[in-house]
Amino acid sequence: MRELGKPVILCGDLNVAHQEIDVFEPHKKRNKAAGFTDAERNSFSTFLQAGFVDTYRHFHGKKVAYSYWNLKSGARAKNQGWRLDYFVVSEALMSRVKSSEINSEFHGSDHCPISLDVSL
Repeated sequence: MRELGKPVILCGDLNVAHQEIDVFEPHKKRNKAAGFTDAERNSFSTFLQAGFVDTYRHFHGKKVAYSYWNLKSGARAKNQGWRLDYFVVSEALMSRVKSSEINSEFHGSDHCPISLDVSL
């Protein structure tokens, strides 16, 4: 599934928390909540292994940060969220990516914006 001639940037709410650090209290959600099943996470891993990079994780390693919170439960105020929003780029483009951020200071939705700085 590698790029065919042009670099790829995939952005959006992918509805999967790829690693345990991408969800609050993973032990309570693993295989019990959509977005955090082994099948979904393994599928995302397979996608990345096909030549793509999770840019946020590339730059921030094991930093815990979320891009989605359940508004009904007040999860945002307690920072009990999920990282569901991604910029994924083809490996060939990664050398041009300067930063990838979760902008949790912005409110107004159950998700916050994410940003990617890339030199094209």
